[in-house]
Amino acid sequence: MADAQGLLSALARDPARAAVMLDVDGTLAPIVARPELAEVPEDARVELRRLVGRYGLVACISGRTGADAYRLVGVDGIAYVGVHGLELAPDADAWRAPLRAFADVDWPWVEDKGLTVAFHWREAPDEDAARAELESVADRARASGLEARWGRKVLELRPPVDADKGTAVRTLLAEHGLRRALYAGDDTTDLDAFRGLEGCEVAVRIAVASAESPTGLREAADVIVASPAELVEILRVL
Repeated sequence: MADAQGLLSALARDPARAAVMLDVDGTLAPIVARPELAEVPEDARVELRRLVGRYGLVACISGRTGADAYRLVGVDGIAYVGVHGLELAPDADAWRAPLRAFADVDWPWVEDKGLTVAFHWREAPDEDAARAELESVADRARASGLEARWGRKVLELRPPVDADKGTAVRTLLAEHGLRRALYAGDDTTDLDAFRGLEGCEVAVRIAVASAESPTGLREAADVIVASPAELVEILRVL
């Protein structure tokens, strides 16, 4: 693990030349049984408002739509990029119809985000059986040309286009002319964002780790925290 304090200090010394980029669910907002129940604590909002006034860029790159991420976080001045970066990919629009067909699958906890469809099983009476049932949904999606990705008790179907949180990170940094950045996340798609920081002169990768963390998240991180509340403590020093 890198010298975390040194990396954070390098960002904080010249914030106008740096970006703070964050996942939302599981990172700013604690994981809950259903996405609609998620809340970003007010102490996190306080820090985000302060960071917006200091840093060259503050961004939330979420699995939610950008509009829903803004509703949940509720802080102006942040760049909100939704659906794991797919909102920045024009080629993704052509896959809305195939995805829509899967949005009608009989499943209790389906999120139709237009550019992705997510199936949750956190509240299933038998989580192993639910996961096994969703394997068949994933197989049918792949046969239709879609990608199937597994996350924290969620199966997400998405277009087969070259867009992810990593491409979103690179696009935002290039648009703002920044080469110093922090990214914090907790799930599989956040590993793409970690890779998106490659080539930065200062890069800080923060894992919000738990028993559900995907393989490689801790190993790829420069800083590991155990909860969104601990992440807020990191934000306070920036």
